[in-house]
Amino acid sequence: MAEIKAGTNGDKYIPYSERTGESSVVYFTRDLSAEGLIKIYKRVSEHMKGKVAVKLHTGEQHGPNIIPRPWVKELIDKELKGANIIETNTYYEGDRFTTEQHRKTLEVNGWTFCPVDITDEDGTAMLPVKGGKWFTQMSVGKNMLNYDSMLTLTHFKGHMMGGFGGSNKNIGIGCADGRIGKKMIHTCEGSDDMWSIAMEELMERISESTKATVDHFGENNAFINVMRNMSVSCDCEGVRAQPVVTPNVGIVASLDILAADQASVDMIYAMEEKDRHALVERIETRHGLRQLSYMKELGMGNDKYTLVDIDNEDKIIDAKEAVKGVKPFKKE
Repeated sequence: MAEIKAGTNGDKYIPYSERTGESSVVYFTRDLSAEGLIKIYKRVSEHMKGKVAVKLHTGEQHGPNIIPRPWVKELIDKELKGANIIETNTYYEGDRFTTEQHRKTLEVNGWTFCPVDITDEDGTAMLPVKGGKWFTQMSVGKNMLNYDSMLTLTHFKGHMMGGFGGSNKNIGIGCADGRIGKKMIHTCEGSDDMWSIAMEELMERISESTKATVDHFGENNAFINVMRNMSVSCDCEGVRAQPVVTPNVGIVASLDILAADQASVDMIYAMEEKDRHALVERIETRHGLRQLSYMKELGMGNDKYTLVDIDNEDKIIDAKEAVKGVKPFKKE
C-alpha cells in the first residue's frame, strides 16, 4: 500500500509538498456551461466504450444546486448517445426512497431526456472489495452490471456526514443499493441508529464501496467534478440545503478518481480564508479528508497530479492559480 507521509486523521489537510508517490493528470476549465462540460469530457473519454452508465446525483425534488439538466442533456446528445443515467434508491425515507417515489422525483426535476436506470429496482448484486478492512464485498444495484463503462459526473459540494461529496461519495453511496449496501456503510450491526457510523470509519467504508465499483469497470472509468453552487449541504437535502457561500470554480476531470477529488479539495483550500471557511469547516468537522488518504492506502489513485488548464493552451498550473480571481458567489 502507498505510504502516507502525514497522519490519516480526516481533519488534517496534507499540503501538496508533503505528498509522496506517483502523479496523475487532471484537467481543468473555468467554463461552467454545457460547452465547458463537453470540452473537458473529451479529455477523459477514451475509455468510454460499449454501453455507458452516467452516474449522476439527480437530487431531491426541486433541489436548487444540482448540475443543470440542459448541460447533461447536451453532453449525452452530442457525446454519449445511447448512454443511461444511473441511480439507486435512498436509505432514508424521502423523495427517492422507493422506485415509484424516485421516478416521480426524476420527472419533477427534469431528468426525462434520456433513460434513468434505478439500478436496484430489480434487485442487488455483490461485488468484491479487494484489500478492504471493513468489507470483503459490497451490495450494489444489480442493473449496474449491465454496463461496460461508467462516467462519474459529480456535483462537487459539501456533505452533512461525509464532509464533502466528490466522485468518491457519488459512487460509494450512490452505487450501493438502498436497502443492503447503504446499510452496510452507515449502520453498525444491531444498532437502532441508522446513522451510527461516522467520522474516519464512515469515510473508509464509503471508499471501500467505491473501490468495488471502480474495480468492476477497470480502465473503463472517467471522473468529472463540477465545482458550482457548492453548498455545505449535499443535494440529498434538496430545498433544505444551506445557502451557497463558496465561490464557483470550474470543472475538474481525470481518469484517476483520487486525483480528481484531491484537486477539487486543493482548490477549496487554495481560496482566501473568507471564501473557503464554510466548506473547509464542513470537511474537517466531519473528517472528510480521510476519504482522500484512505483511497490512497487502497491503491485507488494518486494524490499528486499535473493540473492542465485547458482554457489556456494546456498550461500547467497549480490549485492556487486555478482559483485566482474567483468571484464571491452570486445566485444565478
